[in-house]
Amino acid sequence: MGRSFEVRKVAMAKTAAAKTKVYSKYGKEIYVCAKNGGADPDANLSLKRLIEKAKKDQVPAHVIDKAIEKAVGGAGEDFSPARYEGFGPGGCMVIVDCLTDNVNRTITDVRNCFTKTDSKLGAQGSASHMFDHLAVFQFPGDDDEVVLEALMEDDIDIHDVEIDGGAVTVLVPHTEFFKAKTSLTNAFDNVSFDVEEITFVPQTETVIADVDLPMFEKFMDMLNDCDDVQNIYHNAVLP
Repeated sequence: MGRSFEVRKVAMAKTAAAKTKVYSKYGKEIYVCAKNGGADPDANLSLKRLIEKAKKDQVPAHVIDKAIEKAVGGAGEDFSPARYEGFGPGGCMVIVDCLTDNVNRTITDVRNCFTKTDSKLGAQGSASHMFDHLAVFQFPGDDDEVVLEALMEDDIDIHDVEIDGGAVTVLVPHTEFFKAKTSLTNAFDNVSFDVEEITFVPQTETVIADVDLPMFEKFMDMLNDCDDVQNIYHNAVLP
């Protein structure tokens, strides 16, 4: 698989013009995480991971601080997670994660994305059972044996370790995120992670035919334009 998992998680921004939307989505997610788990990153590890991810994606500090302050104040919207699954153009499997304060609005918006691109919105579990929920770390390297040894010494449950193009990709269960990160950080001095996130990794691939590519791109663009959509995962391989 190597680096291919990266293209199956649709980034929230494609151009500089979309930065405002990225900030809004991170702000919403940080707000919910801080409100539900506490505003102290040292005590709320999910919030700590989210803040680190936001900083890596160049989200300004004031956006992060404002979301946390809003959560501490107890005011603001009451967002809840919503997940939709189905089959996109070319038969690919898709997971759409949302944060919403109006479920009826969100399901209507997401359903329209499926309907208008000849896609099929499925029942809960229709696609997610074919994905693994994993923590993914990627950093420069060319020796998988030394990485495996370090993780095994710390009793990390390893899903896979791969080498591709001078990069090491480590996949572990999502519950092992912080344990694995600590292990790798301690084992390799000055390690710099190009990727460190929790994501859905597909178990199988669906190659999108040239004829389906325009509709697939339209489908992804429509989902990204939905205000409540946070992340999109798919198993498509583009030509």
